[in-house]
Amino acid sequence: MTTPRGHDGPEAGFLNPANRPYRFIVLFFVSVLTFGSYFAYDSVGAIAPMLIDALGIGRESIGQMYTLYSVAAILSVFIGGLLIDRFGTRKASLLFSALVTLGALIVALAPNLLVLYAGRFIFGWGSESLVVAQSAIFARWFKGRELALSFGIGLTISRLGTLFSFNTEALIAEHFNDYRYALWAAVGFCLLSLLSNLVYNMMDRRGERVLELKEEGGGDKIVFGDIKKFTPSYWYVTLLCVTFYSAIFPFTALSTDLFNTKWGLPMTAPTEGGFLYQAFYNILHMFTTAGGTTTIIIFASMVFAPVFGQVVDKFGKRAAMMVLGSILMVPSFLLLGFTMVAPAFPMIILGTAFVLVPAAMWPSIPLLVEKNRVGTAFGLTTTIQNIGLAFFPWLNGYLRDTTASYTASMVMFSFLGIAGLIFAIALKRADARAGFILEKR
Repeated sequence: MTTPRGHDGPEAGFLNPANRPYRFIVLFFVSVLTFGSYFAYDSVGAIAPMLIDALGIGRESIGQMYTLYSVAAILSVFIGGLLIDRFGTRKASLLFSALVTLGALIVALAPNLLVLYAGRFIFGWGSESLVVAQSAIFARWFKGRELALSFGIGLTISRLGTLFSFNTEALIAEHFNDYRYALWAAVGFCLLSLLSNLVYNMMDRRGERVLELKEEGGGDKIVFGDIKKFTPSYWYVTLLCVTFYSAIFPFTALSTDLFNTKWGLPMTAPTEGGFLYQAFYNILHMFTTAGGTTTIIIFASMVFAPVFGQVVDKFGKRAAMMVLGSILMVPSFLLLGFTMVAPAFPMIILGTAFVLVPAAMWPSIPLLVEKNRVGTAFGLTTTIQNIGLAFFPWLNGYLRDTTASYTASMVMFSFLGIAGLIFAIALKRADARAGFILEKR
């Protein structure tokens, strides 16, 4: 007797890939795939003041660690998707997880700055490709079911990695009196994500056999012949993307150092008790520390991004939201650069911008290009975005080292906000001429 499709013998419930509990177990392990890489990405920024003192380096070197990550990310756009198409999501994702772990390990073991740079490059190559693989896995398992939910949960768990990094890495370094322990913690979380990938591989192999799952492809791949077909509205979105993210992420790369040196915020929230209690206490009091203040942006996006995503779906107004978010960036950076106002206040404003712009920007791209060119559109936008992310972290650190303050950097980020506002306004006008494509529901 043959086994009906969707059933694999007598198993049911959690053991049956056709049932919802099985899919959501898969969702959990796939979401954890990128937790370690998000944690490790900001580990060097979270302990930047400690690295500067221990290694005798400048802020420019911290920025270059982020620059090398983004250079690798640019290359991965061209290679990562092709590897997924050739080897499938299971094998490709394991390769990328292994590169992430290897890169984090090299960073932790690095005897000098050059080797540390090499580790960040390898880490960046694997990390960005892993995000592409994760997207393909979500589409493979949840297309036509809970696809939007799966992406939302995956992003939330990933950003928890960033949240924990900024709120525990300095504590780990202080507790063990050695910054390398913080970098080893990053390796540990990357290993955790690798183990999660192994579990996903086993569950996916079973699901493929039972449900006849199909590969969804590598996602954001650039087809150069498609580029000349893009409208001005698409290019305005892409230019807004590069200016917006070139202000946000290069800023957070050294914001812990900014809050520590200018406002004197402590690296950790001091308390008595064991290490686990101290870690829990630091997370509860994260907005009183230098690293924790940075995570106001991340916390806002985790809490409010799903809400604003639903607002966009229900009311539209995408271009208007991008204009508003761009406006908010400028006073945030000027307050940080020229005043001693408590940094939590401008960070809340910046966090609002970090919710508004991405929630409206990324869903706009499929509305502005033909369906068969969406992959190229996302791939090109991501590539151009990473060009900015490769340049501005280095420039942020260089300006800090040259001027001995972050005022020039905050002016630079404010100008990026103004440039983003110009592109957002141009987009709104172009959209009006095209029939309000972005403003409609």
